[in-house]
Amino acid sequence: MIQNSYDGKPNLYLIPTPIGNLEDMTFRAINTLKKVDVVFSEDTRVTGELLKHFEIKKKIIASHKFNECKRKELVLDYLKKGVDVGLVTDRGTPVISDPGYEIASYIISQGFNVVGLPGATALIPALITSGITPMPFTFYGFLNSKENLRKKELENLKSVKWALIFYEAPHRLMSTLGNMLEVLGDRKISISREITKKYEQIIRDDISKVIDAEFELKGEFVIVAEGNNMDVDYSSLDVKEHISFYLNQGMDLKSSMKQVAKDRKKSKSEIYKEYHE
Repeated sequence: MIQNSYDGKPNLYLIPTPIGNLEDMTFRAINTLKKVDVVFSEDTRVTGELLKHFEIKKKIIASHKFNECKRKELVLDYLKKGVDVGLVTDRGTPVISDPGYEIASYIISQGFNVVGLPGATALIPALITSGITPMPFTFYGFLNSKENLRKKELENLKSVKWALIFYEAPHRLMSTLGNMLEVLGDRKISISREITKKYEQIIRDDISKVIDAEFELKGEFVIVAEGNNMDVDYSSLDVKEHISFYLNQGMDLKSSMKQVAKDRKKSKSEIYKEYHE
């Protein structure tokens, strides 16, 4: 399905909002909020204060993770009436570790335009100030709140060779760092807190040293972990298992085959043949 975002049809706009510093609100985000007829909001109080700051008056409808499935029908009704709709979360970009996916996915399936605006998100500032090789990277978001499941997730990530980015709540941060040290090993990490705010702070060191460091467990945290730089022994895997290893990390089949050929010091044609046999 091809979408022409600006074909005159009503749009659902996914509008980023500042994660702390109000100066990070873009001109386009402000103008889009002025343009839309209704705003669906994660927390109407937070959005109300934001709109008041920018002198915007709009109808605001609560749409959060507990009622998103119900709200998608209401969003669709507005679009069918020819009404442009805005969707915001409390801070940052909708859908990225925030509500919005259920509505956006549903509206796309119904043939209406969904337009995403660029704007504030915590993961990119954290990555570019981490001092860790930035490309490629994997953004994971929040690990599971249950420790046993969190450790399983980390087990699945420990062999990834590129930077890993996580969000974490202050009350779970030290437990998560302990799990990372146990599962990932003592690799370099960067922890950013209160990004864009007056008390922004970045802690960079090995995991073991960061655990012993003194810093305030307050605000939103972004963890950037160095990829696994150790040589991995793939001798126990057959070609299909080896390719599946990379597919499970989000690589496509072609890229996976290319990496497997490199790991096994074989040609891509040899790997292709073995895989399809």
